Amino acid sequence: MGRNTRKRRSPLATKVIAGAAALAVGGGGLVWANFYASAHESGPSHNRTRSAGAQVATIQCPDVGQKLRKVPRGARAGVDRELAQLDKQITEAYARLASTRQAQSGDASYVQNAILGPLKSKRTAALDRIGTNIRRVGGNTPQGLGRFAECRGMGVDQPDDGNGNAGNGQDGQNGDGQGEDDGQGQNGGQGQDGGQNQGDNGNGAAGPFAEDFVDINDVQPGSRDLENGFAANGEGGSQGSFTAVCGVNENNLFNSDNLIVAPGVDNGAHHTHDYVGNQDNDAFSSDEDLANAETSCQNQGDRSTYYWPVLRLQDGTQEFDAGDLGGGAEGNVGKILKASEAEIKFVGNQRSDVVAMPKFLRIITGDAKAFTNGVANANSSFSCTGFEDRQVTDKYVLCPEGSQVVRTSNFQSCWDGQNIDSANHRDHVAFVQQDGSCPNGFQAIPQLQVRLVYDVPAPTVENGQVQNPYAVDGFPEQLHKPITDHNDFINVMDENLMNEVVDCINSGEDCQ
Repeated sequence: MGRNTRKRRSPLATKVIAGAAALAVGGGGLVWANFYASAHESGPSHNRTRSAGAQVATIQCPDVGQKLRKVPRGARAGVDRELAQLDKQITEAYARLASTRQAQSGDASYVQNAILGPLKSKRTAALDRIGTNIRRVGGNTPQGLGRFAECRGMGVDQPDDGNGNAGNGQDGQNGDGQGEDDGQGQNGGQGQDGGQNQGDNGNGAAGPFAEDFVDINDVQPGSRDLENGFAANGEGGSQGSFTAVCGVNENNLFNSDNLIVAPGVDNGAHHTHDYVGNQDNDAFSSDEDLANAETSCQNQGDRSTYYWPVLRLQDGTQEFDAGDLGGGAEGNVGKILKASEAEIKFVGNQRSDVVAMPKFLRIITGDAKAFTNGVANANSSFSCTGFEDRQVTDKYVLCPEGSQVVRTSNFQSCWDGQNIDSANHRDHVAFVQQDGSCPNGFQAIPQLQVRLVYDVPAPTVENGQVQNPYAVDGFPEQLHKPITDHNDFINVMDENLMNEVVDCINSGEDCQ
């Protein structure tokens, strides 16, 4: 397998994670020190009870990129670089958290003094530079930017509700090791085994865990909230569809960049992406590069880039990126699973005709940081073939024999009519309202729906442990939680093809 990147990766010896943990013996990637003593399943509800000895599992920091609503265009490149620097700082701090469990067990203030305190200082400097970038082009620094510098320790359970209300297991402290853990006692030592658990799948505390999986038979039909674009088209709207046939990444193009969020930044995603469509889509690609690139789509007028985090089977396979940032050096380990099907479809609006998307429109759906950010922007789901009336966002699914895993992402389908992107990469697009119409000031565009099907060997879950799990790649501190799944799109259709897409949808035809 290969990757499409113009910039050579830094040598392993210089990588920020290289010293964070020991290489796994017989398993892919790095082993992250174990942070809890034991876990036990409690029936279909998948509630976990844990013994005393649990520690801070990960680091929760305010997502500054989501807070920036107005950044002058002239400042965006510099601000994006600083936002990427903030992500790198969190990755480094999480690596230190995972590699210093022995020190933490002997010093209740270690996490705060040695990890979170220095992290706050580094974040303060980066936030100051963001302000400088904005002022340099005549803009005003957002008020209270400095309040986003402080981070805290977080437990392993589900994230807060997006309104600052912590979920179970979050200690609510500043990572001082003294928070209670589900009423089970204080956070403390390394756990019963003093190190890694057997069956840690090559990345130890980086997850996923048994609680992250659910049998599809235990999911109720229709239980997923379909508000964010999963509802079918209404009778009065645009009923057609356009399917883009772009393959399943047969060209083996992978990188850990993110052209939308971190343009010009190598390893801006800290996890590896699959790419279909545009064949020149690393962090350094300009709009001109995208427009002139080759495409894997059958219709050569579609040079759009469609990309998503890879799905891996944590079976000890040493992939091409086993020693790289974004791959094994950041806890993304195991065999990359290529989708057996990648259905890319554009559909209409329940209430109205759709208008053409502007060229180079960028849309992100879902949230790669939903575990620490909260679930407000989570918008991907897992299911099984034959069971797709059952969708879950916060669990990986265990499918019966003969059924395959399905990942679904339905994108925002309302556009502000002016911008191809926004400072936080979200405000220029929106989901439909409950009645299917777009919010005031927005107009309906074709809705992108991506359905990925995988032939995944079913993991086994026994005695609170999961063996050979599968998981989406993610930022290290997100612990491979399924709720962090996401999908990205840049529209690079030529004008004729986009007009054809719109005509098909508005006339009720099904085209490809």
